[in-house]
Amino acid sequence: MSDKSTANKKLSVSNVSLIWFGAGISLAEILSGASLAGLGFGKAMFATIIGHLIGGALMFAAGMIGARTGKSAMETVKVSFGNYGGLLFALLNVIQLLGWTAIMIYDGAITANGIFGTGHRLWAVVIGVLIVIWLLIGLESLGKINTVAMGLLFILSIGLCVVIFKGGDLIGAEPDLEVLGGYVPGFGGAVELAAAMPISWLPLISDYTSNTEKPFKATLSGTVVYNLVSIFMYMIGIGAVLCLKSMDLAEIMIAAGFGIAGMLIVIFSTVTTTFLDAFSAGMSFKSITGKISAKAVAITVAVLGMIAAMIWPMDNITDFLYFIGSVFTPMIGVMIADFFILGSKGGEVKFNFANLAVWLIGFAVYRGLLYVDANPDAVAPVLVSIVGALGETVPCLIVTMAATLCVGALKGKNKTK
Repeated sequence: MSDKSTANKKLSVSNVSLIWFGAGISLAEILSGASLAGLGFGKAMFATIIGHLIGGALMFAAGMIGARTGKSAMETVKVSFGNYGGLLFALLNVIQLLGWTAIMIYDGAITANGIFGTGHRLWAVVIGVLIVIWLLIGLESLGKINTVAMGLLFILSIGLCVVIFKGGDLIGAEPDLEVLGGYVPGFGGAVELAAAMPISWLPLISDYTSNTEKPFKATLSGTVVYNLVSIFMYMIGIGAVLCLKSMDLAEIMIAAGFGIAGMLIVIFSTVTTTFLDAFSAGMSFKSITGKISAKAVAITVAVLGMIAAMIWPMDNITDFLYFIGSVFTPMIGVMIADFFILGSKGGEVKFNFANLAVWLIGFAVYRGLLYVDANPDAVAPVLVSIVGALGETVPCLIVTMAATLCVGALKGKNKTK
């Protein structure tokens, strides 16, 4: 991942597709899918598909801004929020990516330990070291290694899926509330948790689409591949709870007789996904200050994530997903309206205070809708109905995009005067 070679060598459509294929094969996706199983298979899958359509559309839009401008993810944010205003999101993104790095290593280490029982700290070190090796190899040099790893993961994931779905009547299966810890989301909440995964990639995707041979095809391919694989992994999580009455992936793999194969799924899926988090943390930090190598920051993030995974438990990430949604959903809403509709090209503005104010409004709207979801008896029924059907993302987007267009119209009038 040398800064120089990454900047000079363009990624092919197949390379980008493989990168996002690896991002989709993730333990976090399986566990997030499992949390929706309380709705039953049909409703849970419908919510999963709707959520990924919403999140995937936003992911594609974010990627296309990078593809058209040739800018990294956090550099594209500066177009709408100003050169200094964009640093706020770069900092928030580094924090998000450090969190994801720790969570992914933790999940991988806990599951691998459940298969072999050697202690999760040992597996955290193994996974952390492999991520560092992946970072040293670099995006442009992964080549055959990535292809072989992705092919292996795909075959093993299909095998895991077959084992799970042989476990019982999927359509008629009743969710075990004890397995779910009594948690049954509403449909809107399930849509939101499904949309949260592609949304979490919004501040990252342009790091890859901005440096491709065929920007549009690479962006479309990467987005479609990621979301299809993610839906598949959610389905595995839903099926594990409904058919095997378990959310413990280690138990499932042991019961399936996977052994070494199960370990490979866990380790390589964790490495290929977390590599992207650490890589983009380096790219985001580089947009804050160009004085430190992006590779050095990425490796530092991987090491810090490994240490955090060894120290702190990270079993429930629902609040973390909602934090990501509340920060980056209004951010992309402003960017879509500003770039695609108003045609903003950015400039030398330090702070775009108007767009930052709109983002803050969007952030408040998202958090307010979360309150509605958690306290349906304390608010107007119409708000409960909206959140219950759509979740938080769509209403937040509508508000932020409309406000951005209004701000743009006012600016236009002032210029005319």
